[in-house]
Amino acid sequence: MKLAIVYTSVTGNTKDLAVILGGLLKDYEIDVKLFSVGEFPQKRLGQFDAVVVGTYTWGNGEIPEEMQPLFRAFETQDTHSIVTGVFGTGDQFYPHYCGAVDKFRDMLYVHSELAVTLKVELAPQLQDLKRCRKFAEILIQRLRQLCPRRMDKIS
Repeated sequence: MKLAIVYTSVTGNTKDLAVILGGLLKDYEIDVKLFSVGEFPQKRLGQFDAVVVGTYTWGNGEIPEEMQPLFRAFETQDTHSIVTGVFGTGDQFYPHYCGAVDKFRDMLYVHSELAVTLKVELAPQLQDLKRCRKFAEILIQRLRQLCPRRMDKIS
């Protein structure tokens, strides 16, 4: 079972959240690879059983420019059988809190097997750990539903 976490981060908050989620998902003994968006092999998107997208929000609730190619890759490649999740960090001060997460969520719902989303206020805090664990559990549950034979060995 191969899972990619693909993220972009300006302040480090989204990267921190990606690392936390990666650690929790590795507890399920699956092959988890962490990629900054510029390192991710978008043309081989289909080689992963699951892809988790992490993004901050830019401007007025927009997807950051560096995430646009990944967004388009999901729209144009055959990704309907890939289990996905999306997470992000943001500031509730802005009118479109984590708007990029919402835009990815809506697109992934149509183009993949969207399992779960997560929004975190600014930097991940200790109180966010429970929500991160729930994110990982839900993602793994969806993988078990869609790939039961491949998931037999996963605790």
